Amino acid sequence: MSQDDVITLSQVARKVPGFLTHLPTMLKGLRISKDTDPNKTVGLGWAFEQATRHNPHGPAVLYQEQRYTYTQFNQWANRIAHYFLMQGFAKGDVVAVLMENRPELLAIAIALAKIGVVAALVNTSQRDRVLTHSINLVKPRAVILGDELIQPFTEVHPNLSIDQGAVYWFADQDVQQNPGEAPAGMINLQTAIDRCPLFNPSTTQQIRRKDGLFYVYTSGTTGLPKAAIFTHGRWMKAYGAFGLGTVRFGKHDILYNTLPLYHATAMVVCWGSCIAGSAGIALRRKFSAREFWNDIRKFQATSFGYVGELCRYLMELPADDRDRQHRATKIIGNGLRPGIWKPFKQRFGIEEVLELYASSEGNIGFTNLFNFDNTVGFSPLPYCIVAYDKDTEQPARSPDGFLRTVRPGEAGLLIAEITDKSPFDGYTDAAKNEACILKDVFVKGDRYFNTGDLLRDIGFRHAQFVDRTGDTFRWKGENVSTTEVENIMGVFGQLTDAVVYGVEIPGTNGRAGMAAVTLRDGIHHIDFHMLYEYLRKELPPFAVPLFIRVMKKMETTGTFKYQKVNLKKEGFDPALTGTDALYLCLPGTHVYTELTPEIYNNIIEGHYRF
Repeated sequence: MSQDDVITLSQVARKVPGFLTHLPTMLKGLRISKDTDPNKTVGLGWAFEQATRHNPHGPAVLYQEQRYTYTQFNQWANRIAHYFLMQGFAKGDVVAVLMENRPELLAIAIALAKIGVVAALVNTSQRDRVLTHSINLVKPRAVILGDELIQPFTEVHPNLSIDQGAVYWFADQDVQQNPGEAPAGMINLQTAIDRCPLFNPSTTQQIRRKDGLFYVYTSGTTGLPKAAIFTHGRWMKAYGAFGLGTVRFGKHDILYNTLPLYHATAMVVCWGSCIAGSAGIALRRKFSAREFWNDIRKFQATSFGYVGELCRYLMELPADDRDRQHRATKIIGNGLRPGIWKPFKQRFGIEEVLELYASSEGNIGFTNLFNFDNTVGFSPLPYCIVAYDKDTEQPARSPDGFLRTVRPGEAGLLIAEITDKSPFDGYTDAAKNEACILKDVFVKGDRYFNTGDLLRDIGFRHAQFVDRTGDTFRWKGENVSTTEVENIMGVFGQLTDAVVYGVEIPGTNGRAGMAAVTLRDGIHHIDFHMLYEYLRKELPPFAVPLFIRVMKKMETTGTFKYQKVNLKKEGFDPALTGTDALYLCLPGTHVYTELTPEIYNNIIEGHYRF
């Protein structure tokens, strides 16, 4: 760790004058984030109505050439809300939403929030068995589908536990200006709401903190995705702490977002911060490095949402005289690597990097309130960073049976105390909830949420993100469940065992997927073309392993657990993997080829853009 990354008292003191100018707004945000009154009206719908009253004619949502004011967008959401009320939908019902980044998705989110219906934000890259699982898991009363995803949905529709006539369809305006007729058996939601009322439904006033808002899917360490419950109360915490306390947008700000809205970073933190400041959000369907800065200028964005990989792609663009010719000075997100943090700010004229740390299911959040470099920031919530044994992949307990905190400058496992003010909402599956709760941590009877993340204590309640632990790793801004990938590879007829883990590639964020495999009896060679096509069909692109290691026998422990620790250490280095054959999928190709020492050296020297 660089000495520059240590937070000192003098550094904090220098931030105080600027801190004081924003103190009233920050205190308001802190009060909102800490309020636990169970009878108070709260939530996304309530907050959007507040923003509409504050900035009725200001831009709320921008997309391509479309521009919606707060009043227009609120009325659109009201039509949808009233329609579903008339169909008998009520608080506690669940609707699965499968749609890419576009205004319709946000209007649906507000509408369902206003009537207390939980929106299950399905990952749009899911396919086949995984998509079926994610939808059935939350037992939805209906599905709202964007036409752009009709093919993967149609393939799994027969396997879904939903009633006939419970699929609502929105045309894809990118490819058809006239919405036309919905596919057979589906309801055209755009035309169905035409005559619904424009006024705010009274149900908005009946939403309370414990009511469900979203299901956000996370990678499950036991296999298929888990659905994390995101309540209106948790949304208010982000609205207060991030939106009012840290980001502090005004009604003339515009945030440009290319991050997928099925992730909490985009849907909750970025958009929630816009609503908190009555500011606008500009959407793009998917990230494009080539068009990024043109869009920033087109929308006159003052900010944008990021993950570390996005910033790396932007840094790889050729230098341009217009690199600083834009209004964006503040960025919000997570995963910005220390190696490019300061160069990115310098090149593109970024003044504030509002790095944050949070998890969809957890009860802890950090935010870079003081705008220090190379930190996820500060957290006022009760947490500890404790010693972690990488060999056993478990928190290290002292002889007395309790955990111990690490010293400043050391990395350890982040755990967050579960209290009335920092509750753990968890997952739909109670067994999964218990699996990530640590008990008797410092005293008998205490309970902590195990984040599964390694962070470094850098002083004054600030931390740096270091790595993920266990059976999940992060690649391309997405969490990859090793167990899920292992299960899918295990079905491929030519393989007996598949052990999946993440490996570091120099110059990239996170860890790329690697699989160590053994062959079935009688199989002497893998059909790598067939394997790649199978994995691309069954997995989202970010979860397909980049590296394959073919082994004669898999090393296991005495309890028959695979020895991932050694596999991770050896990675894809031919000098460490002995006689095992190594294969990889190079960028821009669609098949696995042999990894030679020459290719390995080129990877290490950064000659490929992964």
